[in-house]
Amino acid sequence: MAISRLNLVSINFDKYRYNEVLLKLFSHDDFHPELASKFIDSVTGLSVYNQDNLYEEILVRLNDASNKYHFKLEEVPVETNQINVLRVKEYLDDLLLDVERIDAVKVQLDRMIIENQEAIIQLQHVADIDVDFDDLFSCKYLQVRFGKIPVNNVSKLDYYESLPFVFKAFHNDNQYTWCMYITTPGDAPEVDNIFSSLYFERIHIPAFVHGSPELAIGEIQEEADVAKEQSEKLKERIDKMFANDRDKLNEIYTIAKHLNDVFIMQKYVVVIGDKLSVNGFVPTRSVKKFKEDFETLEKVTVDIKPANSDVRLSPPTLLKNNWFSRPFRMFVEMYGVPKYNDADPTLLVALSYTLLFGIMFGDVGQGVILSLVGFVAYKKFGLQLGAVGVRLGISSMLFGVVFGSVFGNEEILIPLFNAMSPDNTMTLLIAAICLGIILIIISMAFNVILSFKKKNFGEAVLSQNGICGLVFYISILGLVINMFLGLGFVNVIYVVGLIALPLFLIFLKEPLIRKFEEHEAMLFPNGFGAFFVEGFFELFEVVLSFITNTMSFLRVGGFVLSHAGMMLVVYTLAEMVGGVGELAVIIFGNIFVMCLEGLIVGIQVLRLEFYEMFSRYYEGNGISFKTIKED
Repeated sequence: MAISRLNLVSINFDKYRYNEVLLKLFSHDDFHPELASKFIDSVTGLSVYNQDNLYEEILVRLNDASNKYHFKLEEVPVETNQINVLRVKEYLDDLLLDVERIDAVKVQLDRMIIENQEAIIQLQHVADIDVDFDDLFSCKYLQVRFGKIPVNNVSKLDYYESLPFVFKAFHNDNQYTWCMYITTPGDAPEVDNIFSSLYFERIHIPAFVHGSPELAIGEIQEEADVAKEQSEKLKERIDKMFANDRDKLNEIYTIAKHLNDVFIMQKYVVVIGDKLSVNGFVPTRSVKKFKEDFETLEKVTVDIKPANSDVRLSPPTLLKNNWFSRPFRMFVEMYGVPKYNDADPTLLVALSYTLLFGIMFGDVGQGVILSLVGFVAYKKFGLQLGAVGVRLGISSMLFGVVFGSVFGNEEILIPLFNAMSPDNTMTLLIAAICLGIILIIISMAFNVILSFKKKNFGEAVLSQNGICGLVFYISILGLVINMFLGLGFVNVIYVVGLIALPLFLIFLKEPLIRKFEEHEAMLFPNGFGAFFVEGFFELFEVVLSFITNTMSFLRVGGFVLSHAGMMLVVYTLAEMVGGVGELAVIIFGNIFVMCLEGLIVGIQVLRLEFYEMFSRYYEGNGISFKTIKED
């Protein structure tokens, strides 16, 4: 449960080392950069380094060509990270111009192939009619159109029967009617407009076809085959051009990509006269190696300072967790990252979440399945939630042994605690409340420690989650225990000193803090009456929240009973079905309970973490540690 210590580092270098330093910086996974604007706003004469990006255009052209002509660009080892931009652009102009010329011819051939294929389809539909295309297309006083029209629009032609055209349908499919229409040259524009409004798609019959449809199909297919062969040769020629230049293209791509990354990083570079500087945070454990790495470069220096040495910067938070608690970091980050000087609650979350989930989902068999599914999800897909599932499954198995439940069957194992016994119900619920009390006390104690660490003494002593709140809560618990057990240790001094006084100090928290910490003369800025009314209702809410937060943990015991009850229903249904169906009901019943209850329990435990525990000690308003690659 720790946050990695950091150092503020400043990398100073000459302008001619710009690319070299920033490329090395981009490769580091232990550097959190700070924007240059944070420094120039407070110091005269500083500015943000700003250059035109000469490499983005090269990258765009290479990526566009790669996508268009289907060749792969790869990053390769390079001897230098410098390129002559003008020469590279000239090279790409020459190469891509030649490719585009060849591709333009290929596009025309491909378009002709498609048109010929459509013409063949059309001719196949009119193959049964006795017509000679030489006679048809040589008519002086007729215009012939072949094509297809949506099936639903054919009936609409009845509205235009007064116009001079002849319509002939050849074939219907689910979407189109393949057809032709004939009209006179003078009426062709009007008729063409009518058919166009009905979404008629004209199919052009090539001018070179002669004779019958069968003969025309053969001629068109022959032309399409020749065009397809030529198109494939052109494609091979384009592929060969890129293959011959693959090494050079990959080298240009690699250097341009690296230098483009450098351009993106210039927002972190501060200009100080003739020098440049980049500032950021590095983990203390890595700072020595980091310094040595950069100072191997000529005229590059690295200054190391404490993390809090610059008031303009807020140190980021780099969480450091052990193998068990690391996957639970996602829950902490979901609520918010702790500040650099705060404590990391991940271990407490991991232990409490695992404990509560295991109790509420206690089953040996289902725990095994949960762990196996989580293991596969983590190893194969890299899901952190899978790693969480492994730990929760193990906890469920342990408590499954306690409850004697194996896939809901309570006859295989002898339970150490029979949750379904009416005699144990009250014990279970009281145990759940006691567990909640312990977790609440731990959370309040954690808040006291953190508040003292941050020198927030008023919060540490006077708040509802500080020493006064802790004394009040424990004293109320003692009062309840005394009432039920009759121990006789509660008296007037106990009530006044341990219950009334802490509550009164919580009530006076704000004016006391103003008096002793802020040294203000006005204890009640808005008047005592307004303070009293507001404070009274806030105090009422505080007392009520202690009760509701404690009772909220009843759900832990409730879900133990719920799990056992749901599995009892599954086995009852299985017995009613009998035979082969009995096993099917047990299997699918277990799957249903695991999915439904697992999801609900997971959400309920997270709710307990956030509302009953986090809200007492955790703010989560820190800054996450991010490298340049992640930013």
